[in-house]
Amino acid sequence: MSDHKESTEKGQIPEIEEEEILIFQFNDEMQEFQELEFEEDIPLYEILDSDYTLLFVDPHRYRVWIWHGANVTTRMKFISAKIAPKIRDKYGIAYKITTVDEGNETMAFKIMVGLEEEIDYETIQEGPSYEGTADDIELLKSLSREKILLLLEKAGLPEGYERKMVIVKNKIYGYKEKEKDYMGSVIKEKQLFPLKKEIEDGSYLADEYIPRMLFSFNNVILTELLKKINGSDKDSE
Repeated sequence: MSDHKESTEKGQIPEIEEEEILIFQFNDEMQEFQELEFEEDIPLYEILDSDYTLLFVDPHRYRVWIWHGANVTTRMKFISAKIAPKIRDKYGIAYKITTVDEGNETMAFKIMVGLEEEIDYETIQEGPSYEGTADDIELLKSLSREKILLLLEKAGLPEGYERKMVIVKNKIYGYKEKEKDYMGSVIKEKQLFPLKKEIEDGSYLADEYIPRMLFSFNNVILTELLKKINGSDKDSE
């Protein structure tokens, strides 16, 4: 861990291995985050402690996670959120800062610390296509919104387009991004929401939308409906 501390001099960006996750603990007395040293074979979820606020630099998902234990004070939450961008900026200014509380962790965070397993589609889908078996049905159920958002984030977007809808098997979701001000930090929150009430029964022509499909071993994992950012009306003008 000492190598990272030496590389955080002015104007120098620390080098992080692709899969390496760094962990910092908030020191309430000094009002700063201090990097933790831990053995590599210890599961990250074993480091979680209800009395502490921890910060994880997660280069695999381009995230900085702030995890608050159940016993930390509101003051600790406020100060740690305020100084977290300073840690983030040392490793990747484009990293998204996400705050989670003990007992209300997101699926993405649970996967990161080892409490949940991420689906490896390249491994799972080496066999036959979807056949409606019990195993297939369980796989479809496991595609939670958190995991769908992880897939979308990894896929990115072509330049000049925005994502409007996402279709996963027989479910269709609307997609939107909104910026939230959380204790002085601007967080871009991505959301999926059901479109059951907005779409009438019958045929649907996705006018002005461009479909993009995510494949894995000849199976369609999901389909996105993309739209030009300026819109066709503005283009014609």
